[in-house]
Amino acid sequence: MLLDISSWWNSLVLFEKVLWGISLLFSLLFLFQLILTLTGGDADSFGDADEYADGDDGADNQYFTIKNLVAFFTMFGWAGIAAYSSGLAKWLVIILALIAGLIMVFLMVLLFKNISRLKHSGTMEINNAIDQVAETYLFIPSGRNGMGKVHVKFQGGLHELQAMTDDSEDIPTGKIVKVTGVINDSILLVTAYTRF
Repeated sequence: MLLDISSWWNSLVLFEKVLWGISLLFSLLFLFQLILTLTGGDADSFGDADEYADGDDGADNQYFTIKNLVAFFTMFGWAGIAAYSSGLAKWLVIILALIAGLIMVFLMVLLFKNISRLKHSGTMEINNAIDQVAETYLFIPSGRNGMGKVHVKFQGGLHELQAMTDDSEDIPTGKIVKVTGVINDSILLVTAYTRF
């Protein structure tokens, strides 16, 4: 079998050898990249260039990444082999392979751009608690004379946060309150909640 591969390789012209070399090399890199992505590794960590590009806020779409480079040459090689095998002229093979590679990069950029919209930071934004109903955990002194604590649900979770009130009476433990604002970006301002 090894002789069959060797004789097949020797029967190819230089142009075909280049196309097959590009196809096989970049297909292996593409497979390696895919395995790293599926196992939680980052295939873009081959070099530091993408880290600098990702930090650059000046470009919305990152066309020049290692993932896109590998995808481009993988598609370029296989499209070139297919076009050359069908008997097209070399110049037309190169043009078709370039177009196929560019289409692949465009599709990947579009895919990753849409996937990036699905990201959620998970960081608690205290301002999202405003207008939410909460329950006092530790009593809250009246007239901002001290802090208590409340349990409030927002952003899909239950949070225990410090709270103050402008009400003229203390708010006892277990009382339902409404969050009306945020003080110093860390303390909730609450008022006794009355249902109508």
